[in-house]
Amino acid sequence: MGETEIIRVERLKKYFPVSQSLLQLFQSGNKRDAVHAVDGVDFTVVTGEIFGLVGESGCGKTTLGRTIIRLYEPTSGSVIFMGKDIAKAKGHRLHEVRKGMQMVFQDPYASLEPTMTAGQIIEEPLLIHRVFNSQERRRKRVLDLIEMIGLSQKDYDRYPKHFSGGQRQRIALARALAIEPKLIVADEPVSALDMSIRAQILNLMVDLQNKLGLTYIFVAHDMSLVRQLCDRVAIMYLGKIVELGRTEDIYNDPLHPYTKALFSAVPVPDPTKKMKNEPLQGDLPSPIHVPTGCRFHTRCPVKTERCLVEEPVFRNVGRDHWVACHLVN
Repeated sequence: MGETEIIRVERLKKYFPVSQSLLQLFQSGNKRDAVHAVDGVDFTVVTGEIFGLVGESGCGKTTLGRTIIRLYEPTSGSVIFMGKDIAKAKGHRLHEVRKGMQMVFQDPYASLEPTMTAGQIIEEPLLIHRVFNSQERRRKRVLDLIEMIGLSQKDYDRYPKHFSGGQRQRIALARALAIEPKLIVADEPVSALDMSIRAQILNLMVDLQNKLGLTYIFVAHDMSLVRQLCDRVAIMYLGKIVELGRTEDIYNDPLHPYTKALFSAVPVPDPTKKMKNEPLQGDLPSPIHVPTGCRFHTRCPVKTERCLVEEPVFRNVGRDHWVACHLVN
């Protein structure tokens, strides 16, 4: 894993305004409600690593990935990509940023334009960014990418409907790689695929990383997959990161009660081994009206009075292992 920082996220927030009637606005003193999807996130990713973002549905991990790559406009905060703050980049500057960072989406059936062939889909970024002046050079680049992802040159003129889910995700990878990005945000890229196909796509992503020197931010909810794939992992809960560190450190010694609860829900393929039972209580709170103090206190089995009123500080507890919890010494 490299040591050069490729991206740093600082105090990043993304709020989505909620539609309200005139009566609701009057009752709230003209204060608009908002979904606190991402609410003050800090982390760095170094060149050549696979950085995992993990949490249950609704925790904000997908929104965080899309905000980092500027598919969503940040509400506030900074995204330092290769030494430049891109959070407020616009026009030509934002267009240039797109060359360095790309995204692979979760649903391989919805992320590809059905009226375009595989070749046209992969070629589109080359046209947008004017990478080559001639059709011949673009076609050669596309054919090289098609072979690189494990498909045939004959697939150039086929439409998405002719491909399986795994093949579509390979095409999505080729599209992301077309303009030679340094960073790829992969939003649960294998969750919609059969188990037998998942391993093939993940192995392809790792092979491409080693061959092209890629860096991944890998969004997932599959804890066992993250353990196998990621160098470091950040655990998200209700718009915030609650624990961050090297993957093995967190899996071998989880510190935050939420992290422990997530791990206790992972099935153990050994009938003789007793699973730790640390179930979560209740449902995920509303991201509009977030709890005071520690956001996890409404479901935490070991909360104290302090947790109800004081938000924990994100701090290093050793071995580059960070956690936000009052209960950790």
